[in-house]
Amino acid sequence: MDRIRGQRRRMQNYWRAIKIALQYRWIVAGAFTCSLMVAVLWGGSIGALYPVLQVAVNDQSLQDWSNEQIAESKSILESKQAELQREGLPEHELIDLQDDISTEQRTLAWRQRVSWFVRQPWVPRAPFRTVLAIVVILVAATAVKGLFIFGNLMFVAQLEQRVTYDLRRQFFHRALRLDLDAFVEERTSGLLSRFNADIRFVAEGIRTLFGNGIREPLKMLSCLVGASVISPRLLIFSLVLTPIVGLLIRKLAGSIKRANRRVLEEITQLYGVLTETFNGIQTVQAYTLEQSERAKFYKVAKECFRKAMRISFYNALTKPITETTGIAVISMALLSGAYLTLNRETHLFGIRLLSRPMDTASLLIFYGMLIGATEPARKLSEIFNAVQAGVAASERLFPLLDQQPKIENPVKPITLPAQHSEVQFEDVSFHYLEGTPVLTKINLKFHFGETIAIVGPNGCGKSTLLQMLPRFIDPSKGYVRIDGIDVRDVRLKNLRNKVGLVTQRAHLFDDTIYNNIRNGRLDASETAVIRAAQKARAHKFITETLADGYETVVGASGSRLSGGQRQRIALARAMIRNPEILILDEATSQIDIESEQLIHQALEEFSKGRTVFMITHRLATLSLADRILVMNNGQVEDCGTHDELITRCELYKRLYSIQFKQSA
Repeated sequence: MDRIRGQRRRMQNYWRAIKIALQYRWIVAGAFTCSLMVAVLWGGSIGALYPVLQVAVNDQSLQDWSNEQIAESKSILESKQAELQREGLPEHELIDLQDDISTEQRTLAWRQRVSWFVRQPWVPRAPFRTVLAIVVILVAATAVKGLFIFGNLMFVAQLEQRVTYDLRRQFFHRALRLDLDAFVEERTSGLLSRFNADIRFVAEGIRTLFGNGIREPLKMLSCLVGASVISPRLLIFSLVLTPIVGLLIRKLAGSIKRANRRVLEEITQLYGVLTETFNGIQTVQAYTLEQSERAKFYKVAKECFRKAMRISFYNALTKPITETTGIAVISMALLSGAYLTLNRETHLFGIRLLSRPMDTASLLIFYGMLIGATEPARKLSEIFNAVQAGVAASERLFPLLDQQPKIENPVKPITLPAQHSEVQFEDVSFHYLEGTPVLTKINLKFHFGETIAIVGPNGCGKSTLLQMLPRFIDPSKGYVRIDGIDVRDVRLKNLRNKVGLVTQRAHLFDDTIYNNIRNGRLDASETAVIRAAQKARAHKFITETLADGYETVVGASGSRLSGGQRQRIALARAMIRNPEILILDEATSQIDIESEQLIHQALEEFSKGRTVFMITHRLATLSLADRILVMNNGQVEDCGTHDELITRCELYKRLYSIQFKQSA
């Protein structure tokens, strides 16, 4: 029962992708219409050979053949009706005779309609001209079928691309809402793998389902309908082996799906190795780790290859199964049909398969219909494999799309005042995992306009504490309040619009300097951008040392700029936002002395009239602080001015002494 529920749940994920495709009803309708026309022309082309065979075998015109068919039906009806008049017939024979008469009456009515058609003046009278006309019709029908196939392929290609676009849009929208720790858990490689491989597998499954998945079964159905017109019972007898194939394919389904899922997981690992190596290429080359990284990559790539070959094995296994079944069906039809036709029989193994003995032309068309059905049936294995790959990918993709962020907007948000008066941390505790706490019972209050420096050993919780202000994380216990309002009760956009952030290695987008600064406030004018750059002491190097000035593209993560230049651009981005609260997380820890002095000057001017939090150990930066917060092991060690702390806080004295020696 659990297995059935699991299968149903997995199919529900894929059904969601199908629902996305069904939103484009006109594209789906166009694809289905083209598939239907291809199927009709496919079966019709085979059926059109029937009059050719009649003309070729009997050397007669269509009109003569039609007259002969009508005469034959009338003769059979007279014979059956005469037989029905006999007395003493057993009840089962009486029922069979009545069925035969009803069938023959329908056949006669059909043949009379055909007779009316073939007697039209534009229908050829000579046998050769009849064959010529049918051949021309077949060629034209094939050309028209080709146009419908083209239309079908274009419709399903558009459907595939639209589904791909929608899934990527949903994925990116969801990814931007995920919490920061979700990126740690999933890793960039996992997200990239789902964005590329998983979405591609799902979309390819949709393309196959609405393309070959509709077209090939309809082609097969048209041929089976044509065969059933000739002899429905003989058709059923010929298809007696097909349920066995269904069971075998069903057995393979789970294996194919599991194999595809494992390949997708290996692709994630492959992305992980590539991302890690490329991001750390300088370290790899500096420590001559090329051989080690190659070995790591080869190991994952080899495992990916091995699991991909398992998929190929299962895919290859389905083809001979379907092809063998097709041959078995044709062989059954060939033997039974030949026996019935050659011996002019209607029964096989005591089972009545024909209402009347079958002629050679009908038998050949029956064979043709079955052969026409086996060709699309053979492709069903490919359809099945592609859909299973899509199902496996959807199992990985949609749970991520359903993942709800821990940091969400409140149901009834409260708007922060235009200018805050205080920021308070009340009994704040935090832990990433159950166990060792990162922060323990932090109680702090800061007033508007204060500049607070935060110092302490590595890993003591400084950055974690400040990440709670813009709600990158929420406290496990306690509250972070601005003017008494819990930040969890404030809309994220309202809260974050009041906060500017510059980190130790500020991220810049691979765009122009102008656009990177303007990202701080997207509606900013050119004048505002330049003014922000001037405040951040960045305008001079932008205009004097960069050939393209503000239109200089900074490269991935600002790689074309020095560390100091990058930090000043990031500071300008924060300044153009004009935030009430500015957070500087080791913003000057990895830059040269000149850049540090310029940033110091910029901060000295910009910090007036706003609350500034600085995580720093630089003596020059500490001089900007009104108060200094000392943290250790997730707790507040002390808080006060430099003069107060240097006399009473041993940890601060030690940290200050270390920095003083380094600066000396």
